[in-house]
Amino acid sequence: MTKKEFFNMVDHTILKPNATKEEVIKVLEFARDNECASACISPCFVNLAKSILKGSKTKVCTVIGFPSGMHTTNSKVFEAKDAYNNGAEEIDMVLNVSKMKDKDYDYIYNDVKSVVDATPCLTKVILEVCNLTDEEIIKACEICENCGAKFVKTSTGFSSSGASVKAVELMKNAISNNVKVKASGGIKNLEECNNLIKAGAERLGLSRTNEIANEIQ
Repeated sequence: MTKKEFFNMVDHTILKPNATKEEVIKVLEFARDNECASACISPCFVNLAKSILKGSKTKVCTVIGFPSGMHTTNSKVFEAKDAYNNGAEEIDMVLNVSKMKDKDYDYIYNDVKSVVDATPCLTKVILEVCNLTDEEIIKACEICENCGAKFVKTSTGFSSSGASVKAVELMKNAISNNVKVKASGGIKNLEECNNLIKAGAERLGLSRTNEIANEIQ
């Protein structure tokens, strides 16, 4: 994998709640200059991202219902529309794990479908796999595909653990070729990236993008 191929798979991310505007600008400029797939930033920075990424190949990505997923469907829809109106092109929404645990599949379907349909944005659904059983991961993937989501994503990076090869393999096997897997959360080095890609990930959510890219010979 070349550095260019690597960058093209990466959502270069800064979502820490104490991120300064200066830090966010550095992330956005790095993502733009290296043609990352997207720059993923908090909703309050979407306007800033739109201005910095304008005319580049890097998409503006933000998060919805983040990081718990416990927001009401109406609030997620409002967030999605607001993000789109401010310039977002991709949305990473968080699944309601509580409703998944309760097997309230109608709620999950409506929650995801409502956000998918709210805007033209490419929608990724964060499952937070560390909080789900294998069966729940598979079921969640099936629902997300039926809702029209384009990606299922492992993790927020704000829970007890993040991406794993096992979870990516489960997710990949649960979906058709119409949906892709994004691995995110706690990915620290190139070896982990390569293992996740081999397992089926086609997008990587990273904050250590530059350090990992420097491992590529």
